[in-house]
Amino acid sequence: MSVVIDAETKSPLDHVEDIKSPAEAEGLPDHLAPGSAYRIKVERRLKAKLDAKMFLLVIIYILNYIDRSNAAAARLQGFQTDLGINDTQFATVISILFAGFIFFQVPSNMILNWIGRPSIYLPACMFLWGLVSTLTGVVNSFSGAVVCRFWIGFIEAAFSPGVFFLLSKWYTRKELALRLSIFYCGNLISNAFGSLIAAGILANMNGLLGHAAWRWLFFIEGAITMFVAAISPFILPDFPHNTKRHFTDEEVKVAQLRMLEDAGEIDIDSADEKWYHGAKLAFTDWKLYILAVSQTCCIAGTSFSTYFPSLTKTLGFDNTKTLLMSAPPWVFACIVALANTWHSDRSNERYFHMAWPLGLGIIGFIMAIATEPTNVGARYTSLFFMTSSYAGYILTFSWMASSFPRPPAKRAVVISFVNAISQLGSVGGSYVWPSNYGPSFRRSFIFVAVMYAVVIILNFTFRMALVRENKKLAAGEVELETHRDLAENAARLENVTISDARDLKKRFRYML
Repeated sequence: MSVVIDAETKSPLDHVEDIKSPAEAEGLPDHLAPGSAYRIKVERRLKAKLDAKMFLLVIIYILNYIDRSNAAAARLQGFQTDLGINDTQFATVISILFAGFIFFQVPSNMILNWIGRPSIYLPACMFLWGLVSTLTGVVNSFSGAVVCRFWIGFIEAAFSPGVFFLLSKWYTRKELALRLSIFYCGNLISNAFGSLIAAGILANMNGLLGHAAWRWLFFIEGAITMFVAAISPFILPDFPHNTKRHFTDEEVKVAQLRMLEDAGEIDIDSADEKWYHGAKLAFTDWKLYILAVSQTCCIAGTSFSTYFPSLTKTLGFDNTKTLLMSAPPWVFACIVALANTWHSDRSNERYFHMAWPLGLGIIGFIMAIATEPTNVGARYTSLFFMTSSYAGYILTFSWMASSFPRPPAKRAVVISFVNAISQLGSVGGSYVWPSNYGPSFRRSFIFVAVMYAVVIILNFTFRMALVRENKKLAAGEVELETHRDLAENAARLENVTISDARDLKKRFRYML
């Protein structure tokens, strides 16, 4: 490809001599052209490999949430009593995790984007949080529990935003919602099977080797996490532009082409940009703050999940039955989430697929407010409605990634900042469920219902902002920044001129 750049112009892409070789005149080779039978075959093979490898992330996420939420299950078997802490102190033990979680997310994603090796970085963080979780089983005081929980949150901060960023590097906007939903089902499954695992440990291991059952809960679950972390580097991929194993050269090229064609720009950062450029772009985009407030309210609304065993306990069953009955609502939530995100990807729509599950959650909260815990049927049904609201919460992550597509440094900061700041909702939500609010917890349910209503309103505002942006893009009113090295890389990848590669970006529209 022959490219002539006028160095005197302000924009190096304003004057480009479109000299095409015969190959360039035809663009991509026929077998790699979008829609060709061979390209479809390569993409299917690529996505099959990706899906198989990314499934490990679901397993890790299950362990991530089990390690994060096992204190709630341990509370049922003496954790709070043995440490001699009151309800306010226990809420602090729960919420302090989110202090570390909030602090490290943005720096972590910036580090991940810079080093470009998620196959090493994420498992290393996983091993460390598993180690700290195991050590929680030996604490004997409120201060020891607080220290362990803080460090678990600090280290776990790398995982969720790191995975969201990794998935957004491999999957197009039309594929991302379902994959994020499958990944996030690890959270929902952890609420289900975490309760089952806890039920088995707490019911059968009390006093074994002189340790209380709740201590064995931390020992066993932390050890499992460390084992999975040790094998993860051999399975997880890096990014499409630097992955060195698992994929053929052709699959790697197709992976990069897919991301280029999806957003109109190659998914790497320009060499001209400083290390802080992504953060600058993110924090000067006002749409970021709408999503941040919305997700904070949404997380506050989902605070019921942390106390889910306690809510199920109000139905009047013993500890083992309580933990067993906690599982079905979360299994149901997985089914709803997968069906909802699959249809969202098929229809290329986000807002309404986000809003209706949150509305269903509000109905569940109202049912719980209007009935007594002795009405087991209505109360238990309301728990299914509540957990189904996660289908809307999950969808927000893919909407966020597709609404800030390039450069990746900006997307990395947006994902981590929104995920981090939203954990303030977890901190506040931890104090909304004190024991003296039970067994009805009406005041708690009113709070979370209001939070969900605010989310629906804020996300509608965000949607209208994207509608306006799309109109400006269609009218050519938005000046799209294009760096020379990115345009050259895109042109080389597509085997076209720089002007043609630049035109790809003009066709981009936000998903609503």
